[in-house]
Amino acid sequence: MAEGSPSIFEAPFLARRTANFAALTPLSFLSRAATVYPDKIAVIHGARRYAYREFYERCCRLADALRRRGIDLGDTVSVMAPNVPALLEAHYGVAMAGGVLNALNYRLDARSIAFILDHGGAKVLLTDREFSATIRAAPAVSTSTTGLSPSARIAVRHCPSACAWLWTVLTVSRVAAGRAMS
Repeated sequence: MAEGSPSIFEAPFLARRTANFAALTPLSFLSRAATVYPDKIAVIHGARRYAYREFYERCCRLADALRRRGIDLGDTVSVMAPNVPALLEAHYGVAMAGGVLNALNYRLDARSIAFILDHGGAKVLLTDREFSATIRAAPAVSTSTTGLSPSARIAVRHCPSACAWLWTVLTVSRVAAGRAMS
């Protein structure tokens, strides 16, 4: 090909059109994988194996549970968990609900966790029960006046429809704002 001449890949008939182009986002990838390869293994964790169909369904259940808890487009959902399937499900489920995932480092102390929750404006916090002590201590050390405050009400809940895994759902709401969830 002569220097300066257009590449064959830039030909007008190859322009992006609905017939030849679809953006592959992580959510569309999962949906497509569940449709095209429903029985293929998606997740392996120890002896546990999930096929794409089951993985997709679990993510959808989490998204539904988050929506029912009031998560809307752009709301922050913080997650504190080790590298387990539930954390992977949160990466998809939070996005499916329209939320923004804020993954917390479980090695941090309560003061650091409180800062991150304050700064990120977490509306919901999902945590593995293993980290309950650190999470419960976070409001006590918070100094924020706009985020999670010492007077924050943290309601410990279980979400059986979405959480077959051992997670605790903590809904973070400010008593002053009167947004406590029942």
